[in-house]
Amino acid sequence: MLKFSGVVITFNEERYIEKCLESLHNVVDEIVVVDSYSTDKTKAICEKFKVKFIEQKFLGYIEQKNFALSQAKYNHVVSLDGDESLSEELQQSIKRLKSSWQYDGYYCNRRNNFCGQWINYSDWYPNKKLRVFDKTKAEWRGLNPHDHIELFDNRAKTGHLKGDILHKTYQTYSEFNKKMEHFSTIASKAYYNKGISAPLWKIFWNPTWAFFKAYVLRLGFLDGFNGFVICYQTGHLTFLKYSKLRELYRSKN
Repeated sequence: MLKFSGVVITFNEERYIEKCLESLHNVVDEIVVVDSYSTDKTKAICEKFKVKFIEQKFLGYIEQKNFALSQAKYNHVVSLDGDESLSEELQQSIKRLKSSWQYDGYYCNRRNNFCGQWINYSDWYPNKKLRVFDKTKAEWRGLNPHDHIELFDNRAKTGHLKGDILHKTYQTYSEFNKKMEHFSTIASKAYYNKGISAPLWKIFWNPTWAFFKAYVLRLGFLDGFNGFVICYQTGHLTFLKYSKLRELYRSKN
């Protein structure tokens, strides 16, 4: 029987971390929490579950998650954020893997809860994520804050598990707006460091396409008003990202 490590990074996650750990508790054989010095009750809640709790200054989303992976005792990993949990169906799917592991990694659908509503369309569902994997064959990559797991070998094989990762995302519109500002700033700096350009056509075209794709092609309008808000902010985030990137180039010159 394979043994699994559950790996979570946290910062001030007292609202959701208990649900996250409860969903992992009977699935994995150890839980590793890497915390960026939370100032709320996150640590106290984690200690109730007897997790391996490590405090580490935040290194960046990708860097922090790779550090957390390095602390896991077992090679087979279930990776979650502090505001995510495993549905009961997904818990059972992962348990079955202990005696029937076939692939290098497994995708799961992530279902997002926005302002109390479970979102079923746009870019937010099924929102596939590779979150169950062999850590000797994978690492976190991407451009901050948009991290994702990549398998080293492009010939690696992946499967798909039944059940959802349940993500309690933004619960107020104000919180959503603040995060868009925060994420766009991080993304623009990452783009700048990669030498990605910000011509005017990208500032106008990319947000328009991002909204149209999410709202029309991916049926975001079927989620009602909140679907519109999500798709609008998808375009707005893109606009902010490239506007701030252009501003960075101008300030450096």
